[in-house]
Amino acid sequence: MIKNSGKMLLAVASVAVMAGCASTKLDKPVEVEKKDVTTQQTTSTTPQGNSTVATTDLSGKNAAPATLDRVIYFDFDSYAVKDEFRPIVEAHAKLLKANSSAKEVAEGHTDERGGSEYNLALGQKRAEAVVQQMKVLGVGDSQLEAVSYGKERPAVDGHDEAAWAKNRRVELRSK
Repeated sequence: MIKNSGKMLLAVASVAVMAGCASTKLDKPVEVEKKDVTTQQTTSTTPQGNSTVATTDLSGKNAAPATLDRVIYFDFDSYAVKDEFRPIVEAHAKLLKANSSAKEVAEGHTDERGGSEYNLALGQKRAEAVVQQMKVLGVGDSQLEAVSYGKERPAVDGHDEAAWAKNRRVELRSK
């Protein structure tokens, strides 16, 4: 009887250990929203590789400058907004303050190095740092949202410093 109990205990412990090792997917679901058919967006790349989005709103209510930069890059393992990218944050803040019905999402991204949970947290801190700067400049809370995609949506495929530098970013998207 004791031998059977020992075998049963060993079997239960083995199952518990294997269940504890199962991986869980941490990806956040992507929300899809319907866009007004009067808005058209096109994407281009500047010679420096900065992504820009030209927005043409045929209804005239959320018109943005055609060459408004939307990408803010970060140093490795950092969420501090560098001085060279503050003009981008200021331009978006000015646009949002001028149009109280406009909304933007700050999407935080990281390079491929590090674990998924760590990168999701770092991407969130990057997005929140940009949002916080906009709030300091007078943008309302209801106009801003911060989300993180961690390392799940790289801008550039590659395993070198040049690729990693392009992936450590916050993208500002109209909502």
